Amino acid sequence: METIQTALWVVVLLVALALLFDFMNGFHDAANSIATVVSTGVLKPAQAVLFAAFFNFVAIFVFHLSVAATVGKGIVQPGIVDTHVVFGALVGAITWNVITWYYGIPSSSSHALIGGIVGAVIAKAGAGALVSTGILKTVAFIFVSPLLGFALGSLMMVGVAWIFRRTRPNKVDKWFRRLQLVSAGAYSLGHGGNDAQKTIGIIWLLLIATGYASTTDASPPTWTIVSCYVAIGLGTMFGGWRIVKTMGQKITKLKPVGGFCAETGGALTLFLATTLGIPVSTTHTITGAIVGVGSTQRASAVRWGVAGNIVWAWILTIPASAFVAAVAYWISLQIF
Repeated sequence: METIQTALWVVVLLVALALLFDFMNGFHDAANSIATVVSTGVLKPAQAVLFAAFFNFVAIFVFHLSVAATVGKGIVQPGIVDTHVVFGALVGAITWNVITWYYGIPSSSSHALIGGIVGAVIAKAGAGALVSTGILKTVAFIFVSPLLGFALGSLMMVGVAWIFRRTRPNKVDKWFRRLQLVSAGAYSLGHGGNDAQKTIGIIWLLLIATGYASTTDASPPTWTIVSCYVAIGLGTMFGGWRIVKTMGQKITKLKPVGGFCAETGGALTLFLATTLGIPVSTTHTITGAIVGVGSTQRASAVRWGVAGNIVWAWILTIPASAFVAAVAYWISLQIF
């Protein structure tokens, strides 16, 4: 049994590691919020990251902590999580984020974290310690979120094209340059609302496991909520330009009207998932929406090879981060 003194320094270390993951989540997923608005030339990169970071933080006042509750209480059976499991989960997620950032692959920080939790828990207690309903709805939305983003993005593009069919292209472009600020703000709001809560959830798990919070608490401590939203906002401010290039330029070429439709379709998907308490991937969502917008022009407008490589990264995210997390769990047993 850990002493209170030992537990305290370990908890502080793991909270810092969780906030590092949260920062990297913003850094890694900044591309999701700003790729379209940068690639269409509506905002310069420096303006876009400040804009997105602001709305990442404002999400603290908009969304209930449904996603944090799912991660904190709906993935693993009570009593299984300890400091070693949390360490393994965070190391697995951070490692996968670093690898995919380095190669410019827009993978999911969310599913890297879920994969990390799964791998560390299985290493400790086997698959029976997982809550199947929480895992299944998270895995299901790996497929649902990009498809929903695709459907909403393409439907919006078709609808806008029909509504403005008799309007001069340069006039449409002028209007949607302004409207894209609204859609980019909405997407950044959804990004902050869904993604910051995943880190809140893992810190909540840690605090419950070490006795610094109770399973009967309706919500985590306020300092946890504020620090996670600040961390993801700061990560977005620093941005991940390698992935911006992939998301904004390599999948398909976007004009302001296309950027508006992709961001709005993606934002609606994120709002729905966050309301339902489902930890969904902002990366999957915006990629599906961008592909949906591109496909309404013509199938060849989408670089399907690039999109295919992204899908492979999605498939590998959970098992790869789970494997690293399991190894990190065993290593942590030797450290503390």
